[in-house]
Amino acid sequence: MDGTMWMHHPRTASMREFLSDAQRFGQLRSIHTHFTFAADADFLENDIRVKPDLDALGSLGDEGWYCVRAILWAANYELPKTVTASRNPELNQAGVILSCGASLQWEDGKVATFHCSFLTNLTMDITAVGTKGTLHVHDFIIPYEEKEASFYAATESGFDDLVTKWSSQPSKHVIKTDIPQEARMVSEFARLVADIKFKNSKPEKKWPTISRKTQLVLDAVQASIERGFEPVQIQE
Repeated sequence: MDGTMWMHHPRTASMREFLSDAQRFGQLRSIHTHFTFAADADFLENDIRVKPDLDALGSLGDEGWYCVRAILWAANYELPKTVTASRNPELNQAGVILSCGASLQWEDGKVATFHCSFLTNLTMDITAVGTKGTLHVHDFIIPYEEKEASFYAATESGFDDLVTKWSSQPSKHVIKTDIPQEARMVSEFARLVADIKFKNSKPEKKWPTISRKTQLVLDAVQASIERGFEPVQIQE
């Protein structure tokens, strides 16, 4: 299991219910994610995430991991066909990525984009758009509040007759929890270990599978940057 803590928040399961509802959300057509924060001078000089011999993917490997995981999660972990890095990523003097983005394309026409950066204000957004509905969440990695988290869902949105306002606004869904997502993640890890140790269960394949898929996309983004921002096909 990787340490992607937001996967274990009960809000994530509630958002999945909405995305899976054919009547409220329809078919997924596009996903857009952001994770950025303004790192201070000490971070940009000394943190392992800016050192080529410690964490060579920089912002892409750190913040981009969460962005790509959210995209794959929304797409039911279907890998895209191609990945194309956005032009003009920002690198430090050692060549480590401080800011970058990419677009992803699927064979069925789905598209996604993400942007990650150590250089801009704290942002943690997901927008997923379906044929009938839209999901918005603005704090998907670390919620604004420890004991509750929210998301916005809209279905068959439109304008009023005079096109001066929306005919209906997105609904806010608040999910409360007494156990932080990080503690839930550790509990799930402990359960998986206990099942293997005491129940002779086989290791669960879910977590290594989705971790590998996330890394495949990140590697494709890096390859696209190195190849002059050409599209890179995902090889599973």
